[in-house]
Amino acid sequence: MILFAEMGVLALWLLYLWLASAIIASYLSNRKGYGEKLGLAFGLILSAVGAVIWLLWPARPDSKWKVIGPFGRGKTDDDRDAAAQRQA
Repeated sequence: MILFAEMGVLALWLLYLWLASAIIASYLSNRKGYGEKLGLAFGLILSAVGAVIWLLWPARPDSKWKVIGPFGRGKTDDDRDAAAQRQA
């Protein structure tokens, strides 16, 4: 009986890993300008390798990854105006 319980715990952790990698790959692909569905497919089919692939995949020039950065929402309008005045 103990063997089945240990297998269940391992299966649960592997399920968490699989779902987390799908979420991460989906987020990265959307941020890099390729859409969420492609990243979700990579994450579900390739598991943790799919998330690593999207970390190494180049971002499109007009993507959120290039414009804003990997995390966050970007600067506010006031911050953008101040940065533009400093550069001018």
